[in-house]
Amino acid sequence: MLIKAKTVKGYKLDSLDGEIGKVKEFYFDDRHWTIRYLVADTGNWLTGRQVLISPYALVDVINEEQHIEINLTKKQIEDSPALSSDKPVSRQFEEAYNGFYGWPRYWGGPFMWGAYPHIVHDAEKWKEYTQSEKAWDPNLRSTHEVSGYNIQAVDGEIGHIEDFIIDDETWAIRYLIIDTRNWGPGNNILLSPQWIESVSWSELKVFVNLTRETIKHSPEYTEESLTRDYETGLHRHYNRQGYWVDEQADKK
Repeated sequence: MLIKAKTVKGYKLDSLDGEIGKVKEFYFDDRHWTIRYLVADTGNWLTGRQVLISPYALVDVINEEQHIEINLTKKQIEDSPALSSDKPVSRQFEEAYNGFYGWPRYWGGPFMWGAYPHIVHDAEKWKEYTQSEKAWDPNLRSTHEVSGYNIQAVDGEIGHIEDFIIDDETWAIRYLIIDTRNWGPGNNILLSPQWIESVSWSELKVFVNLTRETIKHSPEYTEESLTRDYETGLHRHYNRQGYWVDEQADKK
């Protein structure tokens, strides 16, 4: 299911032995644009540290009740490697964190989830997994940090990032919601991270090889409009193949 990041913010997080807090934001990598960690607001519990939850621990997202089930105990979370609330997520921390839980390294292969194009919860398959020589070095960004970045088309700016649309099965960021009200008719439109040419993290800009006019005439996005028919029309507008086609091919 596709869901907005800001919608998930505030969802309760239920561990195996009780609630641990609420969703605060997300960390994603700047290569596959996939959610790598959910950041929990734990209130007065575990203060002074960032509490990160990997999608490997997420059992179910229950939108009707606005909570997420986690396959971890409070003790496991408390005993996991600690990351100071004012520190970035380093490779050293990720190695220790994933090693603590016995999860495979998502950066250890060419696909979105390392050796696999989708997240695998089967521990037996993890045992079969060996790190590929095609390992890569992820840089993690927060959805909070990147919200507000401007979109730079080939002929000028056209909007800014308002939100992110996440696939709660693969945890890929499928779309950026772009607010164009200061640059045109004011509609919200969607852009896929797959269409991004580059990102200037220092300039707070996302570059796309598209004209402003092409983006302006993109199908307007509303929460009600996000159907597979809408997605198909959106990809057709940009003359791009749907991500679902590529991922079906990867699974074969």
